[in-house]
Amino acid sequence: MIVTLTANPSVDRTVTLTEPLRRGQVHRAASVTSHPGGKGVNVARVVSEGGAAVLAVLPGAEDDPVVHGLRTAGIEFRTVPVAGGPRVNLTIAETDGTTTKINEPGYPLKARDLAELTALLVELSAGAQWIVLSGSLPPGVPVDWYAQLVATLSTLSLSPNGTRRTRVAVDTSDAPLLALFAESFGAVPDLIKPNSDELAQLTGLDAIDLENPTAAAEAASTLVERGVGTVLATLGAAGAVLVTAEGAWFAAAPPIVPRSTVGAGDSALAGYLLADLAGASPADRLRTAVAYGSAATALPGTELPGPADILLEAVTAAPLTAERPPA
Repeated sequence: MIVTLTANPSVDRTVTLTEPLRRGQVHRAASVTSHPGGKGVNVARVVSEGGAAVLAVLPGAEDDPVVHGLRTAGIEFRTVPVAGGPRVNLTIAETDGTTTKINEPGYPLKARDLAELTALLVELSAGAQWIVLSGSLPPGVPVDWYAQLVATLSTLSLSPNGTRRTRVAVDTSDAPLLALFAESFGAVPDLIKPNSDELAQLTGLDAIDLENPTAAAEAASTLVERGVGTVLATLGAAGAVLVTAEGAWFAAAPPIVPRSTVGAGDSALAGYLLADLAGASPADRLRTAVAYGSAATALPGTELPGPADILLEAVTAAPLTAERPPA
């Protein structure tokens, strides 16, 4: 079982234009699509399509459109009732694959809501192999809430022999990402999935430089030294690197025609988790992550990939030596 938390769920609406976007001009839409969204919901959708057991956790009213969308898609979920509705995230997609995103802030959560979500995750952790904390935090939520959850879940998931029964993955950015490494909490995630911008936030390096796989692997290795079990760093069209205490691997993205980047990172994370549940090696977990992320980029709008969309044979992964630069 994989449990995903989406603290800031959304309706993901994509408007596909017939021509390039021009500021201040009138445009015509070739199509408009809407799906239940938020990063954790996206991960749940891909994992479910991949045939693994998944449970999506989110704040939401019984009649809100995200809950309705999950129910319609046949995805198991648990909600903490809140009075407000989900935000709408708008993606403007151009024919060359360029996407412009406009994300609303989301419905504020109160301390009571956070306490109920925490209690629900604690309850579900007993039967989960992975708990995934994904996406932004809505207004009113402390920036260190994910860090608090990691500390709580890490303590509860210890087996009598000291190994982890439930592992925690986090995919977020900005202040919530930086707060994961605050010394006051004493716990870090088993897995993080930064892109090059987020890896730069964590290391103080230049995001453009981190599009180089060797540089990204070296930066990721510093996070492993700080206690993170695994870093899956997605580098867009360049592919991805995977770094653990045992080594580093790189997989290039296969040639595709990009149509939308929406959900690509979420799909990569879901692919990694599916491969992990199947007992795959680190290299094959990385291959699967890149195959899923690339498949998402090749799909239009907010569509997410299933097994039929994956070209695993087109992706290879190889060990990568991450050498420290001279002092």
